[in-house]
Amino acid sequence: MQRRKLLLIGLVVLFFGPLAISFTWYFGLDHVRPAPTAQKGELIDPARPLPRVSLTTPHEGESVPPDFLEGKWSIVYFGSGDCADACRARLVALRQMRAALGRERGRVQQVFLYTGEPTARDWLDAELPLAVVASVDASDASALLEAFPGRDATALAEAGAVYFVDPLGNLMMRYDADTPLRDMHDDLTRLLRLSRIG
Repeated sequence: MQRRKLLLIGLVVLFFGPLAISFTWYFGLDHVRPAPTAQKGELIDPARPLPRVSLTTPHEGESVPPDFLEGKWSIVYFGSGDCADACRARLVALRQMRAALGRERGRVQQVFLYTGEPTARDWLDAELPLAVVASVDASDASALLEAFPGRDATALAEAGAVYFVDPLGNLMMRYDADTPLRDMHDDLTRLLRLSRIG
């Protein structure tokens, strides 16, 4: 009888012991719990649907369609219309990051939204021929700006952050100005691999 009791206890420990250990390890030891996500940027949770707005381009009489942030993944960067050296360096780096996606680059578009007079128009035309370039100074743009952290075109331009928008037009990731390009590239590659849209 005693032997049968010990055998039963042994079987219970054998089957439920590892479960108890793993449960304690995961929920009881905060310093060893794995990070919930692997992304390098700031996840905007919940993702913010961006309103459809038609924005003017640096070319007189031209505008982008209201759904320009839909259909593809978008790398969005805000700056001033004169786009000084730091702005230009960042835009070129983002262009190169998109190119480094290889076959997947067709699923991604670069977007530069500027405030002020577009005095860098010739440079933008030459360096970013495939990018969406548009002004956020018109009153129509206010609804779009409201969805971004900062909510003001000048503040967004000064912050120098980079944003990812999904193909459904949802703002979902933010990267500080000093975020290494490699980190953004890794996140974007992962998003493209996991995404069934765009």
